[in-house]
Amino acid sequence: MTAEEQSKVLAAALESCKAADIKVYDARGKHALADFFVVATGAAAPHLKALVAAAQKEMKAAGVNSVRTSGDPESGWIVVDYVDVVLHVFSAEARAYYALERLWNV
Repeated sequence: MTAEEQSKVLAAALESCKAADIKVYDARGKHALADFFVVATGAAAPHLKALVAAAQKEMKAAGVNSVRTSGDPESGWIVVDYVDVVLHVFSAEARAYYALERLWNV
């Protein structure tokens, strides 16, 4: 499965769980960390946990396992690394504070 297909699977999983402001950023040739970044916002800590669980379930069903998950729903930011695609799930406050989109200049 290509990185682009993985990002679409993640975005669909997040949408099915009512994530807000889902963005898929194509970083091919721009960043060494990953080819795609998927960013979404959840309503509260339990919602963040559910979003990540749904994303991981759909990716596993597609035959792709994450290599690392970091963060905690209570912190407002969870990162799931799929090597070529990195998923960031934020609370609204954490997303505004860290402003990754501005940092990445996208």
